[in-house]
Amino acid sequence: MAEGATGGFVQEALGYALAQYLRLVRRLNRFVVEPAPLELSVGAQHPAIVAMWHGQHIMLPYARASNMAEVRAMVSRHRDAGLQAIALRTLGIEPVRGSGARGGKVAEKGGAKALIALKKQLERGATVAMTADVPKIARIAGLGIVTLGRISGRPIVPVAVVTSRRIDFKSWDRASIGLPFGRGAIVIGQAIRVAADAGPQEMETARLAVQDGLDSVHARAYDLVGDVDPGRNLRPARADEQPARSAERTA
Repeated sequence: MAEGATGGFVQEALGYALAQYLRLVRRLNRFVVEPAPLELSVGAQHPAIVAMWHGQHIMLPYARASNMAEVRAMVSRHRDAGLQAIALRTLGIEPVRGSGARGGKVAEKGGAKALIALKKQLERGATVAMTADVPKIARIAGLGIVTLGRISGRPIVPVAVVTSRRIDFKSWDRASIGLPFGRGAIVIGQAIRVAADAGPQEMETARLAVQDGLDSVHARAYDLVGDVDPGRNLRPARADEQPARSAERTA
């Protein structure tokens, strides 16, 4: 067997294992949903743009309402994101590869093409999910998700999915993944709409609304499980500053 084929098989197997682990975590935690049920909150906005903070997005599939027939998710082209793409596909969420970028790397990252692809999916009736952060700057919402809201006319819905028992990784985004045998919370925020003719000031207002909405749903979700958001202090004083890095295991 060729080396490339072997690598592909291993990645598929690991991605499938991740999906099964996420299913296990969902079954073995006691989740509360706010507002409940999902069908009348995020599901009522379908097709919508589901917004998440990077690193807090791994348990995204738990927030899928039964009346959301099709869901797509923007996943980085980076090789390390391949496992997540496979896991999402296994869980019935089709990945769209690409990510945002700063400077001259937009074409390399595939962000512009991914936005166009996500717009087409929204037009076809699929809800799409994407992280809101500026690349490598945690908890600063970028204009990418706001632009998608403007060109598609669909609402942006902040979502948080957290667990009381989890692993918080040493990463720029304070990534977390849930552990079994704890409590979980799924919190859906108020929908944010961006006018088709929104100018720079309106886009900035919408960007801040997304940022504040994500802060609010995460603060509430962690409060529901008796904890505090591990990424609450990651936002730099200015968007061009690098966030602090810290990590711990919560059990």
